[in-house]
Amino acid sequence: MGTDTTGDVRTGKGASSPSPELHPSLLPLAFLVGTWRGEGVGGYEGMESFHYGQEITFAADGRPALGYVSHTWWADEPRDGREPGSPLATETGFWRVQPPATEPGPDGKVNRNPVVEVMLAHPFGIAEIYVGTIAGTRVDLDSNVLIRTTTAREVTRSVRLYGLVEGGDLAYAIDMEASGKPLQSHLSARLHRVKE
Repeated sequence: MGTDTTGDVRTGKGASSPSPELHPSLLPLAFLVGTWRGEGVGGYEGMESFHYGQEITFAADGRPALGYVSHTWWADEPRDGREPGSPLATETGFWRVQPPATEPGPDGKVNRNPVVEVMLAHPFGIAEIYVGTIAGTRVDLDSNVLIRTTTAREVTRSVRLYGLVEGGDLAYAIDMEASGKPLQSHLSARLHRVKE
């Protein structure tokens, strides 16, 4: 993940041209715009691994934020009352881009990559805010704030990596720290762009 092989994300020209409604501040995320569909694998300490299907849509409407919706469904053998195709999770939110830093960080270096802010809500009682950076067609995110209801799972940190891989597919990995367990792999998937 990380190198741009499908077009110029600064101008949006190439294999993944941006929507005409794409706000100029979102050009670093132009490669994400559209609908992506595929399969992934999930698991966590104390949980049997599983396969899932997923569809993600990144939509532009002219405002300086991409709308984001993700739906996942069970794609494994029947287990624990789940049948293939039964819904698993939904995320909805927004992705925004801020200009690169102009001041040095704690390490004394100035990070010239655009900053991305991601706000996500989940129906199981968790809302997340991520902050990260964009480098070509790679987005690195780390949770900045996690809010949960009293009945939600105790998630204390989440780290995400999204990027275009060979063939123009979108791949991602999500690591999670929850229920007193250390940060570890939770979900990963490879999605192809859905032709519209």
